[in-house]
Amino acid sequence: MDISYLLWLQDFRNGINDALTPFVEWISLFAVHEILFLPAFVYWCLDKKKGLFIFFALKVSHTINAIVKLTACVYRPWIKDPRIIPAGDAIRTATGYSFPSGHTMMSVPVYTGMAIYTKKIKCLSALFILLMFITMFSRNYLGVHTPQDVLVGFVLGLFSVYIAKLVFDYIDKKPEKKSLVMLISAAAGILTLIYVMTKSYPMDYVDGKLLVDPNRMTVDAWGDAGGFASFALAWYIEDRFIKFEPAGFNLKGVAISIIGLIPLYFIINKTGRTMSGLFGAHLGRLVNETILYFYIIVVWPLVLKLLLRKKK
Repeated sequence: MDISYLLWLQDFRNGINDALTPFVEWISLFAVHEILFLPAFVYWCLDKKKGLFIFFALKVSHTINAIVKLTACVYRPWIKDPRIIPAGDAIRTATGYSFPSGHTMMSVPVYTGMAIYTKKIKCLSALFILLMFITMFSRNYLGVHTPQDVLVGFVLGLFSVYIAKLVFDYIDKKPEKKSLVMLISAAAGILTLIYVMTKSYPMDYVDGKLLVDPNRMTVDAWGDAGGFASFALAWYIEDRFIKFEPAGFNLKGVAISIIGLIPLYFIINKTGRTMSGLFGAHLGRLVNETILYFYIIVVWPLVLKLLLRKKK
């Protein structure tokens, strides 16, 4: 059933000469790259707590994805059935095992969080929900995930948002426990990383060649789960020492926040390869994720605080 659906979509793509593929690829890539602009802008400019909530839900989702994906070890559709030919450049960006969909589990907490934040602006909230479902569909359309991968990713993504709500409600009731939450978050990321690096993986060979190299499959986990610890540390440093206030929805505040997205773009899209070259694929992925979250949570908020400091 799942392969038949992907083959039907593949026939449709071929029938329209891949006319929609560039747009669908862009939607899919946005969900794991520039999508971070949304919670970063909320965090810097509009609502610090809401921004942190979305980032926390995202890192929970990342960590759950690493655990489930590297426990199930489900091969990609084109490995299951060679008739599946992923569209465009999708096969290059489809790293790791297949189940559940990582793109889905990144888009669901961010778009859901944004939809909740903008619920009073119904058209904008609806747009975020629409983008979430288009992103989910894109993974099937491009031939890199089965419907099961996407549906389970959707459920786990929503579950991550629910966990984030429970945690932030707990912090609201017991603010003195915030540091404990940060410590548990960091521990969860580190323990997950230890788990995925010490467990066994399938070693299937075809014509004497290893079908999937487990070493390559664990790279994303160093950024996804290991990055939970980086996020928690950055959160602790900002909460303890920076204590910035959002810039506010005014000309100066919006301008400074938008300027802050420029270095963020380069960190997201350009520094990963450099870090991998310096530290190796695994550690480089973690270093890049650490740079990313320290920039979002600590560095630019410090810039905001200095630039918006009121003169006495």
